[in-house]
Amino acid sequence: MIRFLLNEQDVTLESCAPDLSVLDYLRTIAVQRGTKEGCASGDCGACTVVVAEPSGDGLSYTSVNSCITFVGTLHGKQLLTVEHLEADGRLHPVQQAMVDFHGSQCGFCTPGFIMSMFALYKRDRQPTRAEVERSLSGNLCRCTGYRPIIDAALSLAGASVEDQHALREEAVSTRLKKIRADHPSGSLECGGRRFFLPATCDELAALLQAYPQAQLLAGGTDLALSVTQQLKQPAVLIYTGGIAELSIIEERNNCLLVGAAVSYTRLESALKQHLPAFGHLLDRLGSLQVRNQGTLAGNLANASPIGDTPPVLLALDAKLHIRSGNHCEVIGIDDFFTGYRQTALPANGFIEQIQIPVPDDNLFKVYKVSKRFDDDISAVCAAFNITLSEGVVTAARLGFGGMAATPARALNAEQALIGRPFDEQGILAAQDALERDFSPIDDVRASAGYRLEVARNLLLRAVLEQDQLSDEPLEVAHYA
Repeated sequence: MIRFLLNEQDVTLESCAPDLSVLDYLRTIAVQRGTKEGCASGDCGACTVVVAEPSGDGLSYTSVNSCITFVGTLHGKQLLTVEHLEADGRLHPVQQAMVDFHGSQCGFCTPGFIMSMFALYKRDRQPTRAEVERSLSGNLCRCTGYRPIIDAALSLAGASVEDQHALREEAVSTRLKKIRADHPSGSLECGGRRFFLPATCDELAALLQAYPQAQLLAGGTDLALSVTQQLKQPAVLIYTGGIAELSIIEERNNCLLVGAAVSYTRLESALKQHLPAFGHLLDRLGSLQVRNQGTLAGNLANASPIGDTPPVLLALDAKLHIRSGNHCEVIGIDDFFTGYRQTALPANGFIEQIQIPVPDDNLFKVYKVSKRFDDDISAVCAAFNITLSEGVVTAARLGFGGMAATPARALNAEQALIGRPFDEQGILAAQDALERDFSPIDDVRASAGYRLEVARNLLLRAVLEQDQLSDEPLEVAHYA
């Protein structure tokens, strides 16, 4: 059984498909069809809804893509859709702003934009234009254009947040806390297919022993695509988002320890404080809706050769804390990726934490090259962790994505850097060595030749950024 609130309505589900999406639940079971389906892959934002969870005596509001969110993950949360914003026949201020600034034409994308704006309205009373653009980066409009929509969002800066939801926050928070206290774990079952929501790592370990074929679900931003795009029907899903032990971020011994269920959004501030280059990469990983759910552990376990975070973790020499049954071990990131979409994760094992070293005075650079700034897959992603002594390289770790069947280090290029000055002449041998490290493929994102040339140029870019007199980075990171 799982329980959640649909606005103010208490919902209990016991028998439903483990991969039932929130979008399909809304449109076919709850029969609330204001939320639209566009891409069914978390790209267009037409299906955006808001999930509220207890935070102190109130609630925190998070925008998510309902098309790639499974309904079982709503346990102990409140689900809000565009139908739940008006009060006493009056539009919510967010909706009224969209009307006043003529932000809707055909209207198909409008509910998603409204819910992204509503989440921002509840989160930030004085959003800047940059924050508005960031909050709307996962919503696609094909007819109105973004100017009036952005103007509508900006008009809400300084507006009162005392809407009907604010007035009921304490009561709703109390109801949600009671659901979680009464039912810390949850499950669904239908036709022999199952969904489990364990509350502890011990429960998770036991479930994986009992169901070795189970698929682990964290954010589901990639796993859900196998359902919506490939029409697969997982037999057993185990959701890690309800495990407090996996939701911790700690600083210890000059390292960040990141729980496997920590979302990118929660991780971002810690990374920007300790590893700014890594933190700013997250600004370009998916959209805000994706970052609100996606996790570092999921990106690693997925083992995609074009995942954004593995090259960075390779450059930083991260360690993975793994558990299988009652056995715990630490696996170095260098030994984790064993083949295309394959890892050293043991049978029935799961990632508990990622241990990320924070280098002291190293030159640390992270680059992502893609066709779009937001919500796009890398053609090449690179991370450089270089130790210098009087301008000469004494140690180097270069991590790359998009260059091989797995995220990988450029071992030959690393050796070619050591003992040479980190300047335009000193990197020539390393640039040439990249051809021995990688034989990238041609695909729709980039040709092999382009990828190699980009990898070479990123080394040069790191040199130029090191030598530049201005504090401005050598990149275009602002919207027109």
